[in-house]
Amino acid sequence: MTIGIAGLGLIGGSLAKAYKAAGDHTVYGHDLDTSVIEIAKIAGVLDSALTEENLSECDLILVALYTGAAIEYMKAIAPFVSKDCVVVDCCGTKKRVCEEGFKIAEEYGFTYAGGHPMAGTQYSGFKYSRANLFKGASMIIVPARFDDINLTQRIKDLLMPAGFGRITVTTADEHDRMIAFTSQLPHVVSNAFIKSPTAKTHKGFSAGSYKDLTRVAWLNENMWTELFFEDRDYLLFEIETVINSLTEYRDALRDGDREKMIQILREGRIAKEEVDG
Repeated sequence: MTIGIAGLGLIGGSLAKAYKAAGDHTVYGHDLDTSVIEIAKIAGVLDSALTEENLSECDLILVALYTGAAIEYMKAIAPFVSKDCVVVDCCGTKKRVCEEGFKIAEEYGFTYAGGHPMAGTQYSGFKYSRANLFKGASMIIVPARFDDINLTQRIKDLLMPAGFGRITVTTADEHDRMIAFTSQLPHVVSNAFIKSPTAKTHKGFSAGSYKDLTRVAWLNENMWTELFFEDRDYLLFEIETVINSLTEYRDALRDGDREKMIQILREGRIAKEEVDG
């Protein structure tokens, strides 16, 4: 298989390494920082740069760029993409990129699907990428049609060498609604939590709970700002829901209401049991 990857940061770099590790695949890569391309070639991760000349060779093109850049890149490469190729973006929100991606693909005759690999770290950049980043992880796919089983299977087959443990098929709107809760809200909460003045003297007093809650506070503020604003309405709902819940805990403490505290803590424990078993 021949794979083209645009954007060689954490996600794109890990995809390149994963496909190289998975078998005899040819991997081409594109990045605005040409030094990253050269480093990846020296490391044996890339066979060559992804160019207008070899785009037509690709069976799969993965676009691991910010949403706006991903859309512009797909517009730029569209005339050179083979009609047998599948193009999948890796953006963190899906509505905007899918609307544009489906239009571009229809105009130029290739296949496009929205994608979101559910894996990552608090670090960014090619140097933190690794071949096993997606091992066992879920890959979310937004196809143009949900009644084409053969197409869905083809996309799954193209993606599975990266090591994904599960392919989840959904709509762009449902993806963005769920991601506001499962991904974006935790980043907001973590980033807000670490701003407590008490954090500066936490050493010697913190363990797993602190580490779990603050891991994603170390984020790429430019990327996450773009994602938050693209998913603004759904994220606002989740933030307001948390604020309302926190108000209950605060009021119980302020009012000395132990029974209320027991009640809301019990509700949270039961909710966790019901959600995760």
